[in-house]
Amino acid sequence: MTITLEQANDALKRVIDPNTGKDLVSSRSARNVRVEGGDVSVDVVLGYPAASQIEGIRRAVIDALRGAGAGNVSANVTMKIVAHAVQRGLKVMPNVKNIIAVASGKGGVGKSTVAANLALALAAEGARVGVLDADIYGPSQPMMLGISGKPESIDGQTLEPMENYGLQVSSIGLLIDADQPMVWRGPMVTQALQQLLGQTNWKDVDYLVVDMPPGTGDIQLTLAQQVPVTGAVIVTTPQDIALIDARKGLKMFEKVSIPILGIVENMAVHVCSKCGHTEHIFGAEGGKKMAEQYGVDYLGSLPLDIRIREQADAGRPTVVADPDSPITAAYKAIARKVAIRIAEKAKDMSLKMPTIKVSNT
Repeated sequence: MTITLEQANDALKRVIDPNTGKDLVSSRSARNVRVEGGDVSVDVVLGYPAASQIEGIRRAVIDALRGAGAGNVSANVTMKIVAHAVQRGLKVMPNVKNIIAVASGKGGVGKSTVAANLALALAAEGARVGVLDADIYGPSQPMMLGISGKPESIDGQTLEPMENYGLQVSSIGLLIDADQPMVWRGPMVTQALQQLLGQTNWKDVDYLVVDMPPGTGDIQLTLAQQVPVTGAVIVTTPQDIALIDARKGLKMFEKVSIPILGIVENMAVHVCSKCGHTEHIFGAEGGKKMAEQYGVDYLGSLPLDIRIREQADAGRPTVVADPDSPITAAYKAIARKVAIRIAEKAKDMSLKMPTIKVSNT
C-alpha cells in the first residue's frame, strides 16, 4: 500500500474533532505529517484538556489514513494548554495561564457547586487546575472540596495552596473559623481578594477557576479592573427572576471587556427518583434563550438532582463521587466547551515581546 503526503493531508482534512467541529488540518491540530513509503506518522495537538477524548480522536486518525491507503500509521495525540489574552493593560500571572470567573447575578443558583465541578472536570480531562474562592462573605469551596486545616506559609509572606482531588485551592474560609462572620467593608474585601490571588503560590496552573460572589459589587469590579481574567462563565437557573440578575452580570463583564465564555443553565429539569417523571420546576430553557438573545455560547444544562447537593455537602462533588454518571458527563462536556472557547481566543504574547530600554549614550 502506498500513500502520498498530499493524500495523507486530504485524509486528515476529513477527520473532524468532535469537540470543536473543525477538521484537524484547518484547525492546525495535525502537525509533523510524515510519509515513508506506505507508512504515515502524525502528531495531533489539542489546545484544550480532553483526556477522555484522545483515544477516539487517535482511532479516527488511524482509520482515515488507512482508508486513504496508508500501511502502518503512528498517531500521537497530545494536549498543549497555553496562556491567552486578557484585558488590555493587564499581564497574565506568571504561574497561572488562564483565569475563569464563574459568576451569577444572584445567589441560590448553584454557582459554587458548578464552579467546583467545573474545576474537577477540567482536572479529570488532564489540566492542572486551581480554585480561588472569591466569595469572601460566604466561602463554601473548602467544605465542598473536602478541605480543612490551615494553609502553610514557608516564607511568612505567601501561602501554599491546599490540595485535594488534584486541585490547588485558596479560600478565606481556610484562614478563619467556620462560624466566624466577615464583618468587612468593601476595601477590606477587595484587598483580601488581591492577597488570596497574588500571594498564593500557585504551581503552574492551566486554569484558575474563580468562584465569584453573587451580584455586581466591589469584588466583581476589582476582578474586572485588576485581575487578568481570560473569560467568564455565567450560571443561572431557567427562572425569570434569576435571568434578570444573570443579564446584569453578563452586561457588567461586557462593559469591562471580559469575554463571556458561555452560559450554564443549572437546575434545568427535575427527574423524580421514584417514578421518573420530569418536571421543569424553574421554567424551561431560560438560560438557552438568554444565550441566543445575547449571542453567547450555551454551554449546557444540569439537572436539579438531590445527589448533586448531597455529594457537595459531603465534600465529594459529583465529578469525583460518581465519575461515570450522566451528570459527570454533562460537567465534562461543559468543561471542554469552556476550554475550547478559551483555546479559540488570541494567545497571550506579552512574555514574548522584547523589552525596549532607552538610555543616553
